Amino acid sequence: MKEEYFPQNEYHTPPDMPRKLGDRLLMGSRVYFMSRFLGYLFKSRRIALEGKYDRAAWVHASYEFYQLIEECGGRFHITGLEHFRDLKEPIVFIGNHMSTLETMVMPFFVASVMEATYVVKERLVTGPFFGPIMRARDPIPVGRTNPREDFKRVMNEGCEKLARGVSIIIFPQHTRKVKFIPEEFNSIGVKLASRAGVRVIPVALKTDWWGNARWAKAFGPIDRSKPIHFAFGPPISIKSPGGRDENQQIIAFIQSHLRQWEAGGNL
Repeated sequence: MKEEYFPQNEYHTPPDMPRKLGDRLLMGSRVYFMSRFLGYLFKSRRIALEGKYDRAAWVHASYEFYQLIEECGGRFHITGLEHFRDLKEPIVFIGNHMSTLETMVMPFFVASVMEATYVVKERLVTGPFFGPIMRARDPIPVGRTNPREDFKRVMNEGCEKLARGVSIIIFPQHTRKVKFIPEEFNSIGVKLASRAGVRVIPVALKTDWWGNARWAKAFGPIDRSKPIHFAFGPPISIKSPGGRDENQQIIAFIQSHLRQWEAGGNL
């Protein structure tokens, strides 16, 4: 499977793209967006329970959600697609984690051109609602209560999946945060890549178009004035002990893009 949704190396939502009537009628609230979001989730859950939520279904669901964001005023700026579109090897994607948006949309970019899965919180895999969807994509679940056990699991299952040609998407921060704190960006991604003998691709994200709610983060507010940025960097080989230098390189990649985007620019 390889669908060229974006044949170019970058994509920018046309500035004159109209919003859906339903979204406009609800006076800029998040009601239309959230109702459609839930509809997509229930549809994906049903397909997963039927045993049909394969890679193609995952990509299609992600694509539909991507379209929903644009229909609700989201303006995407995507760069660096050339860095992984034609890769013949599995890769570890490592990025900052700002909101639910990237979790929903990344499969559209990545899984459309290669086999891939996530490192995710264990409760998303075991829960009754998201569980069937997540389990269908064979992720690597971590509990976030025992770092040593989480590390062992990511190394073991990650290496096994990479050896089978499955790329891994990992957000090394403990949780989703709008503010990027380098000290909270751990090195588990580069360590996995080093042990598996594969390269990494840094991913800088600015997705605060969709905010995080206090209790249920996926149901936070949306701010149509904020552009959405995804920047994929060139593949990096891990050469330093423990990937220390490469992890700093990824952090610098994320920080430089965030600074530029906050200043109103686009790298």
